[in-house]
Amino acid sequence: MAKSRTGLPRIVAVVNQKGGVGKTTTAVNIAAALAEAGHQTLLIDLDPQANASLALGFNRGSGLTGYDCLIGDVPMSSIVRPTGTPTLSFVPSSVDLAASEIELVDVDGRERRLADSLDDYLSESGDLEFVVIDCPPSLGLLTVNALAAATDLVVPVQPEFYALDGLSQLTHTVGLVRQGLNARLRISLVCITMIDSRIAAQQHSADELRAHLGSLVARTTIPRDDGLSVAPGVGATALKMLPDSPGARAYRDLMIDLLDAVDSPALGSDSAGDNDSERRRSA
Repeated sequence: MAKSRTGLPRIVAVVNQKGGVGKTTTAVNIAAALAEAGHQTLLIDLDPQANASLALGFNRGSGLTGYDCLIGDVPMSSIVRPTGTPTLSFVPSSVDLAASEIELVDVDGRERRLADSLDDYLSESGDLEFVVIDCPPSLGLLTVNALAAATDLVVPVQPEFYALDGLSQLTHTVGLVRQGLNARLRISLVCITMIDSRIAAQQHSADELRAHLGSLVARTTIPRDDGLSVAPGVGATALKMLPDSPGARAYRDLMIDLLDAVDSPALGSDSAGDNDSERRRSA
């Protein structure tokens, strides 16, 4: 069981201010892979587009969402919904979340609304091992709320020239959040997504990312796979709809990389060991 040093579950925010990098796909399928492996997991959809919610079968406009939690002081326990997997539950999103950034401007402690609500929920739900948060593609107040709550960040990036530049902006924001809101926050894993091994420029960019970031970059890369984009359209994760597809297999391996990263005492450390990684992969 991978838990934070404070004894609480690992709270993993999947974040990148750049859109189109596979952020929601990564959040949904990492959460599904953790649940499939037996880890009690809660997915929080904090993106007003609500695509993660749709991938779990949520119908827009059908009840309470994370907006009510952030703005209306509704307890998270009243919002959490089950899925077809007993070990996976989720907090749905709605377009109303887009307005919350304006509504929260004059609210005291606005950066910690999610963290406070989640803390209350975790005090009631002692069996959770992981919370995965799907963030919007921005560094606005919703994302800051996720950073204030999280223990670990997973950053999906495409293998392209501007990836490192975007990471530097995120790293700056993380530094500010660590100083003022959440000292336990760390970037635990950078994940290269939507890679096509036939494109030499992408391979070069992936090599550049590894050269600059070292062990912070996940060993597993996520391939371009139509199944990853088709599954959400029918309200399913790729792991459930296409369990043997290249994308589903890759996200299971990425989940193992994440377990190794959160177990590691040092940022980007490989101290979990290759042998343990191989044992998990073969289990």
